[in-house]
Amino acid sequence: MNTPESTSADKDETLTVPGRKTTEKVDATQLLLDNLGGTSGMIYTAIPVVAFVAANALVALPIAVGVAVAIALVITVVRVRRGEPVMQASGGLLGVVAAGGVAAWTGSAGGYFLIGIWLSLGGAALMLASILARRPLTGLLWNALHGNEYTWRSNRSVARAHYIATSTFAVLFGARYVVQDWLYDTDATGWLAFARIAMGTPLLALAVLVTVWAFRRSTAQLVHSNSA
Repeated sequence: MNTPESTSADKDETLTVPGRKTTEKVDATQLLLDNLGGTSGMIYTAIPVVAFVAANALVALPIAVGVAVAIALVITVVRVRRGEPVMQASGGLLGVVAAGGVAAWTGSAGGYFLIGIWLSLGGAALMLASILARRPLTGLLWNALHGNEYTWRSNRSVARAHYIATSTFAVLFGARYVVQDWLYDTDATGWLAFARIAMGTPLLALAVLVTVWAFRRSTAQLVHSNSA
């Protein structure tokens, strides 16, 4: 039975993370942002893109790829020295190396963006599939963070919130694919880089905010109501 949201919905939701002390609580919203790389991580990924496009306008493609990889390497070192986990810090470097490899293999600057374009298509398909299966992905994630203890799909308000959140991600990924694939086909590398950045952090932040709203609604109606 659904219950009205209490004032505790306004509080940051916390949970116990497996592998940590049972008394240690973690902000689930912050955990979600950290798993996405955090705001600084999203900004770091944009720097090699700008460097690649700028260098490609001045020098040969292989050199432009080298510039992007070198800058990504420097960023990785800086992030590690700031205390970030090596795996998280090196993720951007691996992405730049892979993107640069595709660009070199295709002999086209636009090839640098191909992996991101196809990942966007894959992300949209994954989100849509979870919706069609009546198991929106954000709901599965929320329940997993809470030990898979709740029958969240039986609560209409909670399920609706996660359908909205997952649909937001589906639209985001779908829009990225449509726009960037069209720019790739028209060989508009400069605009492709702009779209990559503009449709990255700002839109992702919006989708994360919707997901945070769905998380807090779930916690208010399933966790706090049961403990009241």
